[in-house]
Amino acid sequence: MSRIGKHPVVIVPGVTVSVNGRVVTVKGKLGELSYELPDGIKVEVAGSEAVVTRASDDRQHKSFHGLARTLVNNMVKGVSEGYKKSLDIDGVGFKAAVSGQTLSLSLGFASPKEYKIPAGVKVTEQGGVKVLIEGIDKQLVGRVAADIRSYYPAEPYKGKGIRYSDEVIRRKEGKTVA
Repeated sequence: MSRIGKHPVVIVPGVTVSVNGRVVTVKGKLGELSYELPDGIKVEVAGSEAVVTRASDDRQHKSFHGLARTLVNNMVKGVSEGYKKSLDIDGVGFKAAVSGQTLSLSLGFASPKEYKIPAGVKVTEQGGVKVLIEGIDKQLVGRVAADIRSYYPAEPYKGKGIRYSDEVIRRKEGKTVA
C-alpha cells in the first residue's frame, strides 16, 4: 500500500467533495476545482473523510495511488484556505507593475517583460519590489511563480534578480585582482 495513499483526506467544514464516475469535484468558500482520476483509482467519500483506493497492485495503479490522494488533498486545502507564493525583486531599477491582467517587469532589458496573468490567479505587487501570487490551484500558483521567476533568476554574485521570498541565494566570491 502507498504510504501517502493509505491516509484518508480530511474534509474540513464548509467543503464538499463529490465523485461523479472518475471526476472528483471539490467546492468550498473560495471556489471549485475538479480532477479526473486515472484508471484504476477510486475515491469514496464517507462523512468528513475521502478515501482513495486502487484497483490492484499493478505498478501503474501503485504509482497513481499516492498522487491522486495528494491532488485531492491539495484541492480541499485550496478551496478552503488557498495558496500563496511571494517573489522578491532585487536590483537597481528592477520593478514590477500590475495593470489589469498583465504583469510588467522592468529587469534591465531594453524593453519590459510582459506576463499575461492566467484566469484563477490573482497577482499583486507591493512597492514595486514584491510580487504576491494567490489562487486556489496549487499547481497553477506554483507555475505562475516559476514562470515569472524564469525571466531573471537571482544570480549568485550580486544577488540581483527575482527570487522566492523564502529562497536563500548562496553568494559566490567574485574575481580577485592579484
